[in-house]
Amino acid sequence: MNTSLSNISIEKAKVSKIDQVDFDNLAFGSVYTDHMLVCDYKNGSWDAPKIVPYQPITLDPSSKIFHYGQSIFEGMKAYKDSNDEAWMFRPLDNLKRLNISANRMCIPELPEEYFIDGLKALLQLEKDWIPKTAGSSLYIRPFIFASGNGFHASPADEYKFIIACAPSGAYFSGKVSVLIEETYSRSANGGVGYAKTGGNYAGQFYPTQLAVEKGYNQVIWTDDNTHEYIEEAGAMNIFIRINDTLITGPTSDRILDGITRKSLIQIAEDEGLEVAVRKITVTEVIKAAENGSLKEMFGAGTAAVISPIASFGYKGTDYDLPTMEDSYAVKLKKLITDIQYNRGEDKYGWRFKV
Repeated sequence: MNTSLSNISIEKAKVSKIDQVDFDNLAFGSVYTDHMLVCDYKNGSWDAPKIVPYQPITLDPSSKIFHYGQSIFEGMKAYKDSNDEAWMFRPLDNLKRLNISANRMCIPELPEEYFIDGLKALLQLEKDWIPKTAGSSLYIRPFIFASGNGFHASPADEYKFIIACAPSGAYFSGKVSVLIEETYSRSANGGVGYAKTGGNYAGQFYPTQLAVEKGYNQVIWTDDNTHEYIEEAGAMNIFIRINDTLITGPTSDRILDGITRKSLIQIAEDEGLEVAVRKITVTEVIKAAENGSLKEMFGAGTAAVISPIASFGYKGTDYDLPTMEDSYAVKLKKLITDIQYNRGEDKYGWRFKV
C-alpha cells in the first residue's frame, strides 16, 4: 500500500519482522527494521526521497563506490521515554557534518528538508522498533555513496542516499584496554580525517587487529608525524582526566568533530568541571599514570556514548587506571543520557521530538 507523509512516498512492508526480535538481548547494529529511506541523485539534483521495505540494493560492477570509495555516513540514535514518546539528539548537527563530509569527498550536499523530513517520516513509521530496555536505542545510519558507473578516476555523476535503522543494546560492556599506537596513523594533515568516510574506518581495521592479537580491545591513535600526540580512541573522541582537569584534543584535519564530544564539553563546563581543549602528549599521559595524577580516560561517541578505559599499553608496559568514586565518565554519561531519553532538563535545545 502506498501512502504519503510529509510529501514522502511510503511503500509499507507486507509483513513485519518485529515479532522475531528479542528486544532484551540486542547485539549492536545486527538486526534491521522493516523499512529504509532511499533517495537518488541524478541529472544534477536529488530526486524526492521515498520509504520502501528494507531490502538489498542492486549496483553495476562499474559503480564508482567499488573503485574510488566515495562514501560518507553518519551515526545517530532515537530514544523512547517513559511516556512512549520518541526523540532524537541534535540531528541538525549530523546533517551539518554529513554535508561537510560530502564536500570533502566531492559528493553533492543533501537538502535539509530531505534529511530531517525523511528521518521523521521513517521514525514515525518505525516507532515500535525503538526499544525501551535500559541502555538500548534505535541506531540510525544515514549514508551516501557513489552509484554512478565508470572505471575512469573521477567523481561519480549519480549517488544514493539511504537511511537504515537497527534496534541496538549497549555498544561496549566490561573493561576496555587500549594500546597507544606507535606506527600506524588514522589520518594526516590535509587528509580526510575530519570526514566520516568509509576509508577512514577501513584503514583502522588492520592496526586494531594487531592490537587485539596482543590482548587489547582498541587502539589510541596518535599524530601521523611524531606519534607523540594523543588524538582519538578507536572510532571515538578521547577524554583524559589528569587530577581534576578533563582534557580533549582540538578538532583538526585529522580529528572528527564529534557531536557527543562537543556535547560533553558543554555539559562538563556547565557542571563546573575544568575542561581543557588542547593537545596532549603521550609523555604527559605516561608521567601522569606514573605519579598517580591520571584519574580517568574514556572514549566518547554516538554508539557507546561514553566508554571508560580501564588500562592502556605503551612500549611494552601496561598502565592501570584507578576506580574513581567521583568518576567524571559516570557523571557525564548520566547527564547526557538523561537529556537523550527525556529524563532530565534540556536547557540546550538538543532534544528533537519525532
